Parts: sequence; C-alpha cells; structure tokens
Amino acid sequence: MAIFAACVIFILAQSDAYAGDAFYVNPDSSAAQWVRTHPDDPRAAKIQASIADVPAARWLTGTSQTTDKLSETVNHYVSAAHKVHKIPILVAYNLPGRDCSGGASAGGAANAADYRVWIDDFINGIGGKRAIIILEPDALADIDCLSPAKRGDRLGLFNYAVSGFKQRAPHADVYLDAGNAGWKSTGAMAGYLHAAGVKGARGFALNVSNFYTLDQSRAYGDAINAKLSSEHGYTKSMVVDTSRNGNGARPGDWCNPSGRKIGAPVQAVTENVLVLWVKLPGNSDGASSSATDCHGGPAAGRFSPDLAIRLIEGR
Repeated sequence: MAIFAACVIFILAQSDAYAGDAFYVNPDSSAAQWVRTHPDDPRAAKIQASIADVPAARWLTGTSQTTDKLSETVNHYVSAAHKVHKIPILVAYNLPGRDCSGGASAGGAANAADYRVWIDDFINGIGGKRAIIILEPDALADIDCLSPAKRGDRLGLFNYAVSGFKQRAPHADVYLDAGNAGWKSTGAMAGYLHAAGVKGARGFALNVSNFYTLDQSRAYGDAINAKLSSEHGYTKSMVVDTSRNGNGARPGDWCNPSGRKIGAPVQAVTENVLVLWVKLPGNSDGASSSATDCHGGPAAGRFSPDLAIRLIEGR
C-alpha cells in the first residue's frame, strides 16, 4: 500500500507541475511593456488581460543580449520564476543560418563555434532549476535550404545542445522544434528529429509561430511518433503552440496573416501532450520575406498592438 500511495503522489505531482497556473508570466514581455507605457490607450486593458497576463515563452537570441551576459540573464529569469514556484518557458533561437528559407527572421550565430559558446552560456544559466526549453524553432523543418555540409553541422549542434542540457541542466524539459503540420512529411521530420538527438530530450514542439489547430498538430505529432517507434523504437512527448491557432491556418500564409485568433492557454492535455504559448501574440513575424507577404510588418519580434487586437478579436 505504501508503494502504491507513493506512486499516486508522484503521478499527481507530475500532473500538478503542468497545470495551467504552474507556468511563469513574464512581467517584462513586450506586451506587458507596451501596456505599461500606454496606460491610457483604449486597447491596453484588453491586451493586458488577454495576452500580457497569460504565461508565454521568452525568446533568447544572439542579438537580444550580449553573450557575456547571457548566463546571468537566463539565471535571473529562471530564478525569478523559481521564487514564485512557477516554471519558466524559454526559446533558444540562434543557430547559424537561421530562417534560411523564409528570411524574415534571418540571422543567428556567425558559425558553429560561436553557437556552442552561446548555448553553453544558456545552459549554464538554467543550471539545476526547472524550465521548459523550446530548441531552435524552424531549424529542422527548414534544414533543406542548407548545403549538405551545413545540414550536418546543424544536426551536430542540436546534438551538442541536447547533451549539454542533459548533463548540466538536468531539470530542464527540452523540446526540439519539429515545424508544423503543413510543412514536412512525418517520415522526413521523424528522421531529422532522430538525427538531431531527440531521443535524449523530453520531446518535440509543433506549430511554433503557426496557426494549425490542436487536433491537426496532435495528429501530425502522433504520426511522427509512429515513425519514431517503428524505425527507432521510441516515442516522445510533444508541445503544441496554441498562441495563435484559434481560427486555424491558411496554409502558406504565415507572416502576420489576418483572420487568425489566439488559442487555448497553457495546459496539459494528456500526460504526453502539453499546450503552451510559444509565440507571444502581437509579436510580429517579420516586415518582409522573399517567400510570402508579411502584411505590413513590423520587424520580426517587435510588438504591435494592432496585431494583438486582431488576434484577440479574430480579425
């Protein structure tokens, strides 16, 4: 009976850890900063309640902070979450050749050596604290726009990062980004995930910065897991970004499209399916792209109250 009770307590603790109120709300998100600087704007209260008060990921890039301050920045953030007994959600977004097909968020580390230094500092900032990490949005789904040699480099850097988190940030749940339901075939994505070291991570993330429904994303993720199981003998948990999928997707229209809407807030749907807001609603996808219309921008990552209100109201 004692063993049974201990098992029940453990399962409940795991469930509670991923309850909707378990995640950290970034008090300095771009939405929160906009509200603080525009308190008299008639849109402010709605943006505060619908976006700024909802747990969402903080994105870290090579240009959002200097490398020599990265560990300090990350540690300060995860420590603030730890103090209020919340789990922070962070995105690592700095691989060389980032967004090589879309171009709206192009950039990243100058080379593999620089990236290893950067991701080491990121990992050291997490240390022994709890966190959820979304690793390099678009990087696997976008990998075919690289030369064969650079594809090998990218997969090697994924493995380096996964290994580093496992060794030096053992309480971080790491999810490798796996694109979205309208991008790569499930066979191709399963192959890239395996080659990138997903076996050593918590799982993979879907629909980051995109608009496919939860049902579509789960079906895609289940098919990826079926491939991982049949070809490699394991399955993994999945994260689905629901921050902007309330009205579903228009395939191919990913850069600030109209008619989209915020989706379900963070929650554990099942033991192995976690819903998160990874892209902050209102943060632009980009000002321009060679691949698609960005509907007037602004620049990638910049908060726009107009975009935010459109997503809140679904227009």
